[in-house]
Amino acid sequence: MKAQAPLRIGLDATYALDREPTGVAVYSREILDGVAALCAGGQLSPAERQVNAYVRPHRLRAAFRASLPQNVSRRLLLDALAPGAAVFHGLNQRLPPHKKKRSTVTFHDLFVMTGEYSTPEFRQRFSTLARQAAERADLIIAVSHFTAAQVRDLLGVEPGRIRVIYHGVHAPPPPAPIAQRQPWLLHVGALQSRKNILSLVEAFEQTTPGWRLRLAGGLGYGSAAILDRIARSPRQGDIDIMGYVSRAELESLYANCSALAFPSLDEGFGIPVLEAMAYGLPVVTSLRSATTEVAGEAAVMTDPTSVDSIAAGLKRVMAEPELRHRLAQAGLERAAAFPWTRAVAETAAVYRELL
Repeated sequence: MKAQAPLRIGLDATYALDREPTGVAVYSREILDGVAALCAGGQLSPAERQVNAYVRPHRLRAAFRASLPQNVSRRLLLDALAPGAAVFHGLNQRLPPHKKKRSTVTFHDLFVMTGEYSTPEFRQRFSTLARQAAERADLIIAVSHFTAAQVRDLLGVEPGRIRVIYHGVHAPPPPAPIAQRQPWLLHVGALQSRKNILSLVEAFEQTTPGWRLRLAGGLGYGSAAILDRIARSPRQGDIDIMGYVSRAELESLYANCSALAFPSLDEGFGIPVLEAMAYGLPVVTSLRSATTEVAGEAAVMTDPTSVDSIAAGLKRVMAEPELRHRLAQAGLERAAAFPWTRAVAETAAVYRELL
């Protein structure tokens, strides 16, 4: 980096300003705020207002409603104009076609290209934008080694251009002992086919009554079939469809439930796994895609393609208080290794490579 040069950082903040943020939006806002803090402290550039938050036209009104750090300026992101920044960061696997200097892009996952998780039209558009972003970026950030392998294999990117930077989590107040929690299984994520909710419901039906399944998340691709299956479930009365919940509501759920059930078919990272662990919540998740990286040995791993395997994992956690306690402690230790400050610092290191 040139000494004392007023270098401006630009980020695609389109998703960072969502009023109902989910995974990509949470990541985008954490990186935006974290990079702004580093710039304000002089760790990236000695300019006064050296961070541009670029927003695509359909989110521009939201950009002016949202509160941003003082050293962040709002800018309109148009494909016809190159962003005026020394480094531009596309936070959601997309880059504008023109650039003045250097750029990086974050890839979260490429499951739209490999699974039946969206409409054919969306899949085609997504694939085109992903390939273009991979070609335009000087360096690529992948949120897991699993996603890095997808970027390499599906987009033909040489490994030397890829940097793996995990998501993070903020440490909450010390959680209540697991023995004091409610007999609730929590799932966090949209009701969509990729999240494997149908199999989770069928697995829950095999467990002993006395527990509730709480589904926190909005509606996604395939939700109609999921809602229909729940309506026909013999355990319907024990299943709570909560819809999208606010951050405060989600934190309350993490603090009061007794386990997270997250048997997703495919994940580029899996933020709910990490957040649940930070709250001392035992986790039952999938032995495939990126959740194996995130959970490590601090969770009960199951085969997401087998209802019986998921049910066996749920039954173990429900029936064994000592296992819940051990997983809670292991999860707290695991989550402590993933602070958002580390993700921001490693992202800033990528910018320095490019400056």
